[in-house]
Amino acid sequence: MSRQRDDRAVLSPLPPVDRVQQVTAALADYIKGSNLVPGDRLPAERELMMALAVGRSTIREVIRHFQALGVVEARKGSGTYLLKPISGTTIHMPLSLDTTHLRDVLLKTLEVRRGIEAEAGMVAARKRTAEDLKDIELKLNEMERVHLSKGTSGPEDLQFHLAIYDATHNPLFRQLLEQMRDAFERFWDKPFDRPDFARRSFPFHRTLFNAIADQDPEAARAETLKILDIVEQDIKEMSQ
Repeated sequence: MSRQRDDRAVLSPLPPVDRVQQVTAALADYIKGSNLVPGDRLPAERELMMALAVGRSTIREVIRHFQALGVVEARKGSGTYLLKPISGTTIHMPLSLDTTHLRDVLLKTLEVRRGIEAEAGMVAARKRTAEDLKDIELKLNEMERVHLSKGTSGPEDLQFHLAIYDATHNPLFRQLLEQMRDAFERFWDKPFDRPDFARRSFPFHRTLFNAIADQDPEAARAETLKILDIVEQDIKEMSQ
């Protein structure tokens, strides 16, 4: 049961710069300053919005970040609760690349994606549950529906890959993604203003799902690498 406290820290409005990063740090400092401990409930979403003068989407993005780090959990109909001690110094800052060239960002990030996603596919194939498989297939079906309708399905594609991460039952995969989210999301945001970016990889998402369903780690790795090889080809061709 959460405890009522009278010694909570004060939340102050933030200047309109780097909202998500600032709210992340402010909320972490608030948790520490209020002496909240695992099991305590965080302020309600509306309270955070008013205190920090930011929108609902910003608050939700920060909470999702904390959830990915495994330090809070949202309980339906109850609120968001602290799972682990946290402070501004214990929240990892996002990893970033010191370059303004999209081609370089994508190619360097792709090197990391190969290592993470190939392994995630293998682990998911070994550890996935029947419920995981349903979730992955649901995301895949939606991706295919949108792709066939619009010719592109960036956000749905990302959700498919996130479902595979979740099927590993290893929160570090999600945490690594959170630290590189800005760089990773560029792959699904029509890079080079080309809605056909990585379109040729579309059929391999179904074969990747089949490999995970068959609990075949090597096949899952192979299908993942096929997808990423096409991504690399398109980066190099479309950036010329």
